[in-house]
Amino acid sequence: MAKEKDTGRKLVAQNKKARHDYLILDTYECGLVLTGTEVKSLRQGRASLADGFVQIDDHEAWLHNVHVPEYTQGTWTNHSARRKRKLLMHRLEIDKLEQKSNESGHTIVPLALYFKGGRAKIEIALAKGKKEYDKRQTLREKQDRRETDRAVSAARRRQRA
Repeated sequence: MAKEKDTGRKLVAQNKKARHDYLILDTYECGLVLTGTEVKSLRQGRASLADGFVQIDDHEAWLHNVHVPEYTQGTWTNHSARRKRKLLMHRLEIDKLEQKSNESGHTIVPLALYFKGGRAKIEIALAKGKKEYDKRQTLREKQDRRETDRAVSAARRRQRA
């Protein structure tokens, strides 16, 4: 009898700043080519996506500047912390991303790094940079939404009492 795999999603790292700085147009889930010590370091929950970006070279997607710290119990086989890592995607997805990212103002950024079914996955997004006034508008809308939610919940509490 085959052993069932864990289908939960264990989040390792998230790039909250990307959602603030960019307008997310489309998201993709990709696999990663990793070494053994990188996987062990990720399983400890240590990684940073803050400066990361995706570049497409020669019809292959590569993840740059993602910091996966060295495994503490690793030996000479340890990995370098900021090496570029290959992304595993379908050819059609890569071609589509390459075409869209060549347009002015578009980039590909990592949003989340997680384990799904025991395998390391990364969620990347095709994004367009926001202007300063767009960022302020988004924060204003978020704050207005919070205030209306508070007012509604306060009104419900008064109604129950």
